[in-house]
Amino acid sequence: MEYVTLNNGIKMPKLGFGVFQIPKEICEQCVLDAIKTGYRHIDTAQSYFNEEEVGNAISKCATPREELFITTKVWIDNYGYEKTKQSVLKSMEKLKVDYVDLILLHQPFSNYYGAYRALQDLYKEKKIRAIGVSNFSPDRLADITAFNAIAPQVNQVEANPFHQQIEAQKNMIKRNVQMQAWAPFGEGKNHMFQNPILKDIADKHRKTTAQVILRWLMQRNIVALAKSIHIERMKENLEIFDFQISDEEMQQITELDTKTSLFFDHQTPETVDRFVNLIEERKERFS
Repeated sequence: MEYVTLNNGIKMPKLGFGVFQIPKEICEQCVLDAIKTGYRHIDTAQSYFNEEEVGNAISKCATPREELFITTKVWIDNYGYEKTKQSVLKSMEKLKVDYVDLILLHQPFSNYYGAYRALQDLYKEKKIRAIGVSNFSPDRLADITAFNAIAPQVNQVEANPFHQQIEAQKNMIKRNVQMQAWAPFGEGKNHMFQNPILKDIADKHRKTTAQVILRWLMQRNIVALAKSIHIERMKENLEIFDFQISDEEMQQITELDTKTSLFFDHQTPETVDRFVNLIEERKERFS
């Protein structure tokens, strides 16, 4: 495993196991399988509705808690100082832990300033080892970094060969914020796994396209979250530390960048409307 060192000195595994869209009924076993396979970085969120299952796996696995790096994210409807603080404590109960390694604000909408103040205080109380944000564009990241006592340690954003976030990463490096990638495979959109350039590089290294994508992110010093419900694929995704992509191959992948999200643009009013609807849809599940 390779690691990055965050701006507060905390070490974070560069490859994590994400549980987005893993159903509750199989999530616990998937996390147990991931930890058994060798993952030590587990990423969940309040809005995934599987924190409790992740917590069950953490409590049942044989791996000492201090060897695990656990991330969760605060949902938008839990923003605001007091509500954020209470929601984090509730997440800790579900995760069955007395501290969380990293907590992120999941989306850059609503009262994220009040929410971030709560994370800072929980960080000072040592209930959180690192704090950060998710889906923050360069301007919003610059804003929250400039006007808070504690700069975010992490910004988790969509990053994959078709949406590489090169300029966004430059901004994060400038502000000493670690970039983390969600959807590194773009959920297979635009036939990513069949892309001839990626397949050709994979064949040269006797690797899969997925392994090439993850290796490409590692070499860009981006923390990546890989998800699978199959233990064989979990193992495969970990087997990326025994080869290097050449500079020429890295450039070939760079040329695949469309600079366009495969999902949605967080800077449009339509995306704000989308999340307002999501908040309403999920109110009952949070109650």
